[in-house]
Amino acid sequence: MSAVPAPPPISWWGHTWRTSLVLLASAVVWAVGVAAADGPDSPITGARLTWLLLVDPALGAVAFVLTLFRRRWPLAVGVVVTAISTVAATAVGPWTLTLASVATRRSVRELAVVVPLSVGAGFGFEVVYPQVESLSLWVALLVSALVVAVVVAVGWSVGADRDRLRSLRERAETSEREQQARVSAARAAERTRIAREMHDVLAHRISLVSMHAGALTFRTDLPEGERAAVARTIEENAHLALRDLRDVLGVLRAEDPDLALAPEKPQPDLGDLPRLVTEAREAGTTVTLGDDSRGEVPATLARTVFRVVQEALTNARKHAPGCTVAVTVAGGDGDPVTVAVVNPLPLGTGGTGGTGGVTDRVPGAGLGLLGLRERVDLLGGTLAHGPESGRFVLRASLPWPGTASRTAP
Repeated sequence: MSAVPAPPPISWWGHTWRTSLVLLASAVVWAVGVAAADGPDSPITGARLTWLLLVDPALGAVAFVLTLFRRRWPLAVGVVVTAISTVAATAVGPWTLTLASVATRRSVRELAVVVPLSVGAGFGFEVVYPQVESLSLWVALLVSALVVAVVVAVGWSVGADRDRLRSLRERAETSEREQQARVSAARAAERTRIAREMHDVLAHRISLVSMHAGALTFRTDLPEGERAAVARTIEENAHLALRDLRDVLGVLRAEDPDLALAPEKPQPDLGDLPRLVTEAREAGTTVTLGDDSRGEVPATLARTVFRVVQEALTNARKHAPGCTVAVTVAGGDGDPVTVAVVNPLPLGTGGTGGTGGVTDRVPGAGLGLLGLRERVDLLGGTLAHGPESGRFVLRASLPWPGTASRTAP
């Protein structure tokens, strides 16, 4: 059997009115008994009267003290107080409170012990304090059972209300925790997305800066005009990298989550591929572009294609400078869009391409291809890369939106 939940704490006012009712009920019952004993035909005489005047209040005080522990040991206190109420009129108030307290727990096992004892307590009370016109056995049993039923019903109803409020409170707390978890997950996903975007952009910009800076260092024979043009290119790419970095830091430092709802800057698409290729050529990389895509490629798919090509060109500049890079984009119009970026491996690595240069100094974090795989996986596509016959080949296949579920095995 599952444990009964602990009752909620009682306020100062709750203790006050409960104590007042207990004392009032006990005082009224005891006063009625004393008044009945004053009659000429009262059977409460001699030892019974002494018991009523001296022992009864003492037992009532004991029962009242025991009610203070009813929430810690409900069953034990209920049994003892019920037994005391059998022989003490002043224990009627504590008995009522204790029985109601046990009923609020809605434990059938506890009530199965206390309720029969409470019903039987009425018979003992008749023995200790007999009346002038005593009730018959069955009438006394009925009255005792009725009183017990009323007290138990009130306590059970109070317990049901407490359980309902506890359930509503737990649901509200659970819902709040789930909402906070969803918000945290959304923020983490947004930060991951921003970090991925910034890696793509900054890696591209910094590789261009490194390429041109290396040219200035090693090509001391460049004419003044070309040196100035290279310096301007370095300056422009450095400013663009700083601007992008400020943008992402501004979002990450923002305390207002509503800032995440601000309109985003226009995102690149397939129409920006020629610009990307031009920047790579200006940095000294020979790039060929074959765009055989068909139809209007959706924005999310086009942006992923752009990022795949951008990361592939950045890696080629870092690890195979001086090599010719071939970029091919094909498919679309309902069919998967495929991207292939191929460049010869540098000499010394099993290839026949360039020998490396100044960009070898640019360290890589190893996160670019990992970020690409995450992007491709989000669209349900596949990404493969590695050496093939002296070349490094990167291939991505991206399903057309709405067809991934139909083509999946």
